[in-house]
Amino acid sequence: MSAIDYEIKSTDLPDGGSYADDAVRSNDLDHLRPLPRISMHAFCESEAMQRLMERCAEDRRMAKVSLRITSGSTAAAANMFAAAPTPNLIILETSTEPRDLLGELVPLAEVCDPSTKVIVVGHYNDIGLYRELMRSGISEYIVAPVGLKDLIAAVSAIFVDPDAEPLGRTIAFIGAKGGVGSSTIAHNCAFGISTLFSTETILADLDLPYGTANIDFDQDPAQGIAEAVFSPERLDEVFLDRLLTKCSEHLSLLAAPSMLDRGYDFERSAFHPVLEVLQRSVPVTILDVPHVWSDWTRSVLAEADEVVIAAVPDLANLRNAKNMIDALKKLRPNDKAPHLVLNQVGMAKRPEISVADFSGPLELDPIAIIPFDSQLFGNAANSGRMVSEMDPKSPTAETFSQIAHIVTGRTNTKRAKKSGLGRVLGLLGRK
Repeated sequence: MSAIDYEIKSTDLPDGGSYADDAVRSNDLDHLRPLPRISMHAFCESEAMQRLMERCAEDRRMAKVSLRITSGSTAAAANMFAAAPTPNLIILETSTEPRDLLGELVPLAEVCDPSTKVIVVGHYNDIGLYRELMRSGISEYIVAPVGLKDLIAAVSAIFVDPDAEPLGRTIAFIGAKGGVGSSTIAHNCAFGISTLFSTETILADLDLPYGTANIDFDQDPAQGIAEAVFSPERLDEVFLDRLLTKCSEHLSLLAAPSMLDRGYDFERSAFHPVLEVLQRSVPVTILDVPHVWSDWTRSVLAEADEVVIAAVPDLANLRNAKNMIDALKKLRPNDKAPHLVLNQVGMAKRPEISVADFSGPLELDPIAIIPFDSQLFGNAANSGRMVSEMDPKSPTAETFSQIAHIVTGRTNTKRAKKSGLGRVLGLLGRK
């Protein structure tokens, strides 16, 4: 078969058969670290394998990988690399029988650089063949049909240091519309995670011109996230530690300057160095993402482990939430859907869309429903304290605890609790 390169594009999963039947559950890939900056070339004999490699190319853990996909056999790979340098990794799909496979690989071995790794995807479950391939220098042999998790895990096992410190989780909060309380929810959840689980947590306020985390925690830091973003060459764990402000025993704040003395136009990857250092520094990072849709916010949301969308139950929020969820599905095709939190529910004299009618078109049940309570939230904001500090036994404090458990994976996502919402449900029931 001749080698025919084709463009990597987004496709729908096939309805039946083979590789893509591995419906990837979100937590199957969550433990895998992002792959380093490597070059990879896959040679596929079947359309199913090509579709699998397409899905790999779209996965956020492969963001730094330079991937090329070719329709061709082992012979096509040998012919190509006879006149070109080999990449860091070659993935070969082959239907060759075990007795002939080692001989088929000889021409490729003769043109491969010594540092190049090879993964073979075969169609025979043969332990003798596996041992022979390992002795011959093949890095891994996987029996088809192959799942996305299996393939990325195999690549990760080759290129990611198994003794490296585990990466912390990043949880991004963003509002479906301005003023829906996404920042307030993010701040209360960061505080809840740090206190409920005694987990070292960093809250990063990414709204540089207008961020409110410093006000909500009654802090006035001289430095913060601006210094990290505008000086990436200086950024490491030691420099980051100097930029953090301690809010409580286990919670630190990377504050926004909240000043308009400069423009804040960022390139797509501007926040990547900051996020990488944060992941290496603490188990949990909460990202307070402003309600803007730009290259850098898309990139931050695509790279986060969890995304939480806050919304108010009205038509504009429903439209925006729907658009955001659809966009995130394309940005994060192998991750679970974002979480939805309905906020400010039951505001007096304000028409609302019912919870069922709001979540129906989104095909997403809210993980929490937070009632409108101007006194509780107003008092907390004006005193620079969190809701659980103001009224730890309130239903709203319990709701923030519920969100903290869900986004950190300490409990399964389930339908939002409705305790403490008697007045709200009464209002909704009359619609």
